[in-house]
Amino acid sequence: MPRAGNASIFNLRTKWGHMLHQGEIEQPLRPLSGWQKGIIAFANVAMGAGMTINFVVVAPLAREAGLTEIQVAGILTFSAAIYALMIPQWGRWADRFGRKRVMVFSLMAMAGTNTLFVLALKAALAGLVTGLSTFFLLAFMRLWFGLLSPGLQPAAMAAMTDATTPATRAGGLGMLSAGMALGSILGPAGSSVLAKLGALAPIWGSIIFCAAAGVIIAFALPKSRGHRDSSRPEPLRIRDPRVFPHLAFLLCYFIAVGAIQQTLAWLMEDRFNTAQADTVQAVGIVFSCMAVMMIIIQFGYVQRLNPSPRKILPIGLALIGAGYIGAALLNDFAAMCAAFCMVGAGSAMAVPAANALGSLSVERHEQGKAAALLSAAPPSGFIFGPLLGAALYTLDSRLPLFVSAAMMLSLLGYRLVRETRRAA
Repeated sequence: MPRAGNASIFNLRTKWGHMLHQGEIEQPLRPLSGWQKGIIAFANVAMGAGMTINFVVVAPLAREAGLTEIQVAGILTFSAAIYALMIPQWGRWADRFGRKRVMVFSLMAMAGTNTLFVLALKAALAGLVTGLSTFFLLAFMRLWFGLLSPGLQPAAMAAMTDATTPATRAGGLGMLSAGMALGSILGPAGSSVLAKLGALAPIWGSIIFCAAAGVIIAFALPKSRGHRDSSRPEPLRIRDPRVFPHLAFLLCYFIAVGAIQQTLAWLMEDRFNTAQADTVQAVGIVFSCMAVMMIIIQFGYVQRLNPSPRKILPIGLALIGAGYIGAALLNDFAAMCAAFCMVGAGSAMAVPAANALGSLSVERHEQGKAAALLSAAPPSGFIFGPLLGAALYTLDSRLPLFVSAAMMLSLLGYRLVRETRRAA
């Protein structure tokens, strides 16, 4: 799934800020090479894949283990809430113990906690744990993910902030969020390949991916040192009137996306009456279509032609809304894939455009801080989205798609009204 901070796609790296304080050129606090910055973005891809693959694999398997849709969503929502609440604390620990140490620990913790979770799920599927004990066991295992894994995002942002100047900071932070967004799509998409080895194979693949990323970070980045340097910009206030409308916009967007990611596997299983491994593979194919279209649109259109974010945001929202409606109304699998191709094309335009507008709403020296604040929207949206989707799904299997489409079209209406007032 797409994440906050793709502002770099719109060439926000303008030439301001090169000459500061008596003509001196500002240098990064702790420079990193382009390759090292790419490694940090790669770690965000691993984290994004590890977080979202659970919606594809865990949802149908936990239901087979005897849990209801609301219980499954509750487990994942509980974990997402703990994760979001722990991000500020892990940011302080990244200052104290060093960015590299926290990034490595976070990736290894994600691999370890997902291992414990999948072992608990296997025990439930084997009948070793039943009833409410299954719910509490899985929730307890997922609790540790929320407590121990959130360090990568704040540590990576701090490292990128240290490695950039105000003129390049928004682009650097955008690279990280783009990696997380790409991982959130590639993880479920890759499950279609690994599902051939078994229903739980995709989770094992994500565990290996995160552990490998942690090892690469450990060797690729320079020695980590803790510090409390006041030169690192303080974050903007959440209620900052310039950024808050964009943050609320993205929060609503990711609530709608979270509702679909939570329920899509159930929809595929119920609509096509597939076995668990086949369901994982089918959902992975749908996400693969979405991921391929995202990559084509981002690199073939957005990045090459550099369109105005104000122009492509409404187009992206309209495509997503139409794709969700098509997926709800069309029962053919090929039609589902085509519908999510539309969603992928729309996401490739809507998410970076919304984040670019949010970053552009502040002064130039604050763009990096705005990008960091907007990056809180995806995990916050996934606190509420899965529960909303599960509740709607218990009423009607197509209702999450219709409601998410309505939310996207409402956001489209909001943007059109806002642009009309701006032009007046």
